Amino acid sequence: MDIENAAELMEEKACRNSVETINWPKEFAYHPITVFDIARSDEYIYISFFVRGNYLLAVTYKDNEYVYTDSCVEFFVCKEDDDSYYNLEFNCIGTAYAAYGTGRNGRTLLNPEDLKRIKRYASVGNRPFEEMEGLFSWEVVFAIPYELIGLDKNNLPDSLRANFYKCADASSLPHYLSWSPIQTEHPDFHRPEFFGRMILGK
Repeated sequence: MDIENAAELMEEKACRNSVETINWPKEFAYHPITVFDIARSDEYIYISFFVRGNYLLAVTYKDNEYVYTDSCVEFFVCKEDDDSYYNLEFNCIGTAYAAYGTGRNGRTLLNPEDLKRIKRYASVGNRPFEEMEGLFSWEVVFAIPYELIGLDKNNLPDSLRANFYKCADASSLPHYLSWSPIQTEHPDFHRPEFFGRMILGK
């Protein structure tokens, strides 16, 4: 499937969910509209994020540099019986950061050649820019080969544990939204005990 055309097809046929849990409302109450569509093929998991909100920021343009400070969406995932999980993070121009491990510290980055195998499309293009003020709608679509997240395409499990996030640490309106609620005192996405269940289906 051509990645630029994937979003339109997914809008019609994929499973749609909202990233709308404000886990730390006293400190970070801002809530940009964030939804994602998810689907799979024989080779890839496809995820399309749509975001609408104030301010847009994308200064990180090299893979495996920190994108969470920009306008960013994230997908964390692991097998049901695995202590290690993968975090795949994309800013609004499609720059990627990806790693795996058992916790926030000591994580192993995916190598650059693996990251090149992730198909990506960003509706605002791929050139970096400083923060812009206004109301913006944008979309990021990515297709992840199964083996990059430790799965055998010929023997996929029925379900995975996962969470989906929207953040922008360096924005004028920083925020930390999640799909599955996180019960911690301070923002922390690296908490697999709060992952939800994602059914792969047939």
